[in-house]
Amino acid sequence: MKRLLCISFLLTLFVVDVQGQTSNGAYGFLDMTSSARVAALGNTDLSIYDSDMELGIYNPALINSEMHNDLVLSYVNYYADISHAMVQYGRTFDKIGTFAGSVMYHSYGNMKYADEQGNVDGSTFSPADFNVMIGWGRQLTPNWSIGANVKFAGIQYERYKTFAVAVDVAGSYRTEAGWMFSATARNVGYELYSNFEGDRNKLPFRLSAGVSKRLEHVPFLFSIVYENVQKWDLTYEDPLDLEGNYDPITGTKKQKSGAAKFADNLMRHVVFGGEIYIGKNLVLRVAYNYGMRQNLKTPTRKGMCGFSYGVGVNIWKLSINYSRSEMHIYGSPNYITISTNLDRFCKNR
Repeated sequence: MKRLLCISFLLTLFVVDVQGQTSNGAYGFLDMTSSARVAALGNTDLSIYDSDMELGIYNPALINSEMHNDLVLSYVNYYADISHAMVQYGRTFDKIGTFAGSVMYHSYGNMKYADEQGNVDGSTFSPADFNVMIGWGRQLTPNWSIGANVKFAGIQYERYKTFAVAVDVAGSYRTEAGWMFSATARNVGYELYSNFEGDRNKLPFRLSAGVSKRLEHVPFLFSIVYENVQKWDLTYEDPLDLEGNYDPITGTKKQKSGAAKFADNLMRHVVFGGEIYIGKNLVLRVAYNYGMRQNLKTPTRKGMCGFSYGVGVNIWKLSINYSRSEMHIYGSPNYITISTNLDRFCKNR
């Protein structure tokens, strides 16, 4: 029965509705991370199995009993006045599995009211997004695990509001040699209410597959994730033609070879990441996201766009992670996450 359940669960990853895959739309914030570790490893659905509850937000199959009584707090100093915050708590129940509750809040600062002519009266409003989530994970066998997240997401932009429900489903397989394979379907759901004009907003469905492995004789873990399985072509037409892809005289587009097109599209799906362990209390992290680099770079200055990096330290009873994600040459968001297990404090009483 466990094998049948696991196979059925994994099959749902490939038969879910893929509506909304063409654009992130109004609910694009569901794909934004508040986790410093996730940001350092490429802002993607990882397949690393350990006791870090942050990973379960994007891959619920990683939620496990080692997260019992864990508490996680995260904060992101984003661009301008934008900031994110998250709090998580985990609890394990015998014969049921482990649950992880999360509350995420995205604030976009204060904005001034203005009329059609641009005149302001000094009053302001504060647009925001939120996501309340309950995640569940269970180990079916020593090798197989499954999980799911249920989300209630909303948008509050002045008098405009939307609300939606969504689920993530995931399955993971760990080999005896320590290879970890995962498949994740995220943001499968429906908008319940909106007072925005026009059609209902679609959710940013995404299907991903990943693999990770901690090397035996080297203190290094590597991660490779293939994102957006549901859509092959991730390129787009730049109306400003900043890369000079069109002939200025004839107006015709310069064509790449078939091999170049294939390689470019393939790499837009792949995110590489790794962790280097220095002793028991220090971890260095780095990742490269080719797709992000192609989408956000500028022709004159590419810089470190597409790279992310971070550090994790264990101090006293706390695990502290810090990272930066080079999304643009003009600035990088700062992520910080502090986590602990509440049982560590209770034992000393």
